[in-house]
Amino acid sequence: MTLSLDMDFHPEHGRPTEVAPGVRRITAPNAGPMTFQGTNTYLVGSDAFVVVDPGPADERHLAALLQAIGDRPVEAILVTHTHVDHSALARRLADETGAPLVAEGLHRLSRALLDGEVNPLDAAGDWAFRPDLILADGATLTTQAGRFTGVATPGHAANHMAFALEDTGLVFSGDHVMAWSTSVVAPPDGRMSDFMRSLDRLLERDDRQYLPGHGGPVERPQAFVRALKTHRRMREAAILERVRGGDRTIAQIVRQIYRGTDPKLHGAAALSVLAHLEDLVEKGVVVAETAVSLTAEYRPA
Repeated sequence: MTLSLDMDFHPEHGRPTEVAPGVRRITAPNAGPMTFQGTNTYLVGSDAFVVVDPGPADERHLAALLQAIGDRPVEAILVTHTHVDHSALARRLADETGAPLVAEGLHRLSRALLDGEVNPLDAAGDWAFRPDLILADGATLTTQAGRFTGVATPGHAANHMAFALEDTGLVFSGDHVMAWSTSVVAPPDGRMSDFMRSLDRLLERDDRQYLPGHGGPVERPQAFVRALKTHRRMREAAILERVRGGDRTIAQIVRQIYRGTDPKLHGAAALSVLAHLEDLVEKGVVVAETAVSLTAEYRPA
């Protein structure tokens, strides 16, 4: 099963676009290698709104959101996870609208830092974020816009939460599943074993469409998630083959496996390889000569 990615996404930044009945998307002007064409903010409802992922701390994006909201009330601001491109604008928007911030919890690492370890995504974490309301896995939030159910999907971030809009088949999938790219999983910010379990969690559901944090909608989500899971397993096998073939460092593995990838993305690729190697070490298949890190050397167990 081949993972087919959809790069055909050209938003008009700041302009509301209807993506489903009662759901409009406004894409922030923060395009980049890790954010694609920008972070998607969703306005759900008509007479009153629920906002999903307010986005980065950008005055232009805040102005676009407030213009689209107008004088209608905002019942809640949902945050899928606390990376700054999704949550940094949350408190400003809450202050402007009076809406409570709703999330799984505070920003945290997927595991404790090892001795001497540096979190490569530390600057991306929104350590200042404080939710007003914790929405636990499986808990619901009932609003005029509909009933939202939290679906815990850790992996990309420890506190990643997708939000299912009940009776519509829609899931706001954040950065866990996106149509344009596979999600970055970077230890200790993220964890591959958690990510894979979260894919299984989504496969237990029967959703119609995912609305992700970047890029266009994920159509036929069950088939897409199965292909994404297969892709990750194939990448794990390729990494293990390189280690068994004599590669000892992540840099060596990246040069071989990602030969056709834009070198600007090799840093993100190295983090993905690190996540797979951490998982393989936990499974006892690979051994790290020192603590698992970007600079460690690896060998078969």
